[in-house]
Amino acid sequence: MEKQLIPDYIFEVSWEVCNKVGGIYTVLSTKAKTLQKQYKDKVIFIGPDVWGDKPSPYFTRSKTLLKEWQHEACLPQNMKVKVGRWNVPGRPIVILVDFKPLYAYKNDLYGEMWNRYGVNSLPAYGDYDESCAFAYASALVIESFYKFIHGEKYKVVAHFDEWMTGMGLLHIKYTLPQVATLFTTHATSIGRSIAGNGKPLYDYLAGYNGDQMAEELNIVSKHSLEKTAAIEADCFTTVSKITAKECTQLLDRKPDVVTPNGFERNFVPSGEAYEERRKTARQRLFDITEALTGERPNKNAFLVATSGRYEYKNKGIDLFVDAIKRVAKSLDRGREIVAFVLVPAWVDAPRTDLQERLKQPAHATTPLPEPFITHTLHNFDQDNVVNQIHYLQLDNQPGSQVKIVFIPSYLTGDDGIVNLSYYDLLIGLDATAFPSYYEPWGYTPLESIAFGVPTITTDLSGFGQWINSRQEQGMRKSGVKVLHRSDFNFVEVSEELADTILALSHCGKAQREKIAQAATAVSLEAEWKNFIEYYSQAFHLALEKASQRKPKENNDLEY
Repeated sequence: MEKQLIPDYIFEVSWEVCNKVGGIYTVLSTKAKTLQKQYKDKVIFIGPDVWGDKPSPYFTRSKTLLKEWQHEACLPQNMKVKVGRWNVPGRPIVILVDFKPLYAYKNDLYGEMWNRYGVNSLPAYGDYDESCAFAYASALVIESFYKFIHGEKYKVVAHFDEWMTGMGLLHIKYTLPQVATLFTTHATSIGRSIAGNGKPLYDYLAGYNGDQMAEELNIVSKHSLEKTAAIEADCFTTVSKITAKECTQLLDRKPDVVTPNGFERNFVPSGEAYEERRKTARQRLFDITEALTGERPNKNAFLVATSGRYEYKNKGIDLFVDAIKRVAKSLDRGREIVAFVLVPAWVDAPRTDLQERLKQPAHATTPLPEPFITHTLHNFDQDNVVNQIHYLQLDNQPGSQVKIVFIPSYLTGDDGIVNLSYYDLLIGLDATAFPSYYEPWGYTPLESIAFGVPTITTDLSGFGQWINSRQEQGMRKSGVKVLHRSDFNFVEVSEELADTILALSHCGKAQREKIAQAATAVSLEAEWKNFIEYYSQAFHLALEKASQRKPKENNDLEY
């Protein structure tokens, strides 16, 4: 049997290191503990310094970590770095890079990438320049550290996440060919764009050409960079089988390893702490609902929510709101239901009228204007969720058994209304629903069951497919209901989602406890200690391929 190659150093580069933007932050921050346990301080995460002079809540700077390297590091154009630890379980080493000085050299960089690899940066727009400057800065940090430790003596892996870091991978492969490169796409830019633009992705996947669709949807540069990084990487991975098919068709390379996303129990309280935090969360959700609508929900009200990035169709937000309208039509009496849409939009500020009500000891008895939204928006009249709520007349009329509350802010504990983090709010829910159309993995349902909150997802998510691959399925045995979703069955899925929410709301206490226990038990199967082996395979494959190359002479870009 072939001996598995184990890296001596691992660098992992992502825009979401110490930068809480989306699901990749959760992937990396929860994976960190297991990697740190296996590799100690030989794991170094590299992220963007988006904080400037302000302190980061996710990062603690150190005066001693990597002190010798910092003293001797020769980084170009006065590029600054901050070294410290990520404030997550495992507390791994992090290098945050100030990439802004490299903007001035982007044309030289893009020219080199065109000449070397054919990456087409000419039609780039939006966040492309920012991402590539960060990626290149990260590569320069790896290059500097590699030379400082005389890296040729070690087995070194450089792991890059998503298209945003692609130029870093390509630079490392060219200048340090002895370093093993690993590229992970969590969702292809072209697949996300096809789905987000209302085109049927799944039924017609075999007929799509990635390059052609990139031209049509105006994302040529991102797609070109992502495809090139995937092809050039020593090992290419993605997070689910459904996304592996997408990569094979649209990026012209089949992933070498599927690396499903795990979770860490450290984020979940237990015993009395769990019950106390659940009580606090429910109290806050009741207070907000009452202040908005003038009616306090019954203490046994059923609280259900969806959350995630504001991808209206891809995340199934449209389907969730539609299903809540169906619930409202079906529920004549019985347990009250309050549905929450926890999706950050183009938020302006917390509503001052709502803030004032929340400060008052007296109970509100009349609804506020627009009694379903907690913050003002810059684009209120154009917001999809607001318009759908208006269209479906889900406007929380007095006496309605089903209410809906849109919280359009990032839940970091300081939004001005909720003032609790997402996890501290999640723990108070009775169920969650994520009826996604495009979801390479699906962290939100996994997080939900880790907190013992039953969830509903679809078989178009990697997580949903993983649940379907298990022997025990269904809400009672796994705490998860997986709905079958396709390109053209919106109405059927909405009806089934509404029926599932109603069924859960009718469960007795004993049933609810059994479902919660089943959910927690399944989440244990998805802990990182069970999934990290897939990364070990990926490291081995990358190191094995890199070992077959010979080092080149110095090929640094001279800027």
